[in-house]
Amino acid sequence: MWFIQPKRDYVAEMPWKHADEPAVMTWQVRARDYNTFIANLYFVFIFMVSFAVAGGLFLAMFSYNESIFYSFFLGGGTGFFVLLIGMSISHQTAIIVYRLTDKRIEVFSWKPQIDSVKPVMKWTAIISGVGVLCLVFINPDFIIAAIGPVGIGVMAALMGNSKGYQSMARNQMEDDVAWRDAQNIYAYSKRSIIGLNLYWQHPETGKEMKNFVKAIFIPKEKYDEVLSYLQKEIPDVPVIEGKFDVYHV
Repeated sequence: MWFIQPKRDYVAEMPWKHADEPAVMTWQVRARDYNTFIANLYFVFIFMVSFAVAGGLFLAMFSYNESIFYSFFLGGGTGFFVLLIGMSISHQTAIIVYRLTDKRIEVFSWKPQIDSVKPVMKWTAIISGVGVLCLVFINPDFIIAAIGPVGIGVMAALMGNSKGYQSMARNQMEDDVAWRDAQNIYAYSKRSIIGLNLYWQHPETGKEMKNFVKAIFIPKEKYDEVLSYLQKEIPDVPVIEGKFDVYHV
């Protein structure tokens, strides 16, 4: 689930490019690495849609003299399914792994949702395949129904074997943050995020861009430790308390 922090230690598994530099701190976090305000508005919309779908189906079934239990089960179940689909979009998360050294912060991130989809597709193909096989024994004409399980199985196999697809679907990213170059530090304690304001040259215009803020996501229990370290190492950089727009790039 999106709110459960990973128990697996990913820090030791990452192919750190600067492993020769001693690590000051390492951590990993599962976070909604985007502007959650817009995503939450979308979730509210989906919630209203799911409520409308549930209510509409309940009234439709009940008006056809179906039992109240059946009407409630069908309407509520369908509405809940729509809500789950909406949450899978509005509450997507990324697992982000950090390694802080004296010079940089190395970052690896990916979205783990695809890792859950593959086994679901695999077992769906197996279970539905067994069901189709039983139907074929009853009536050979049902052989055409095997196209569905076979197709799901092939897709699951392709997803499992294609490293390029997995990388794209998981939105794998890696970054190297020169934290000592920060012009401002933004302390967003409510979400346990530190923002590093880094200037950069626009490749086309050559103009210096000053509004970029790199978001560093931190577990709540480690937030004060990381912030204190940055303040100690770059004491001349202003620390601005409060909210800022979060974009994980």
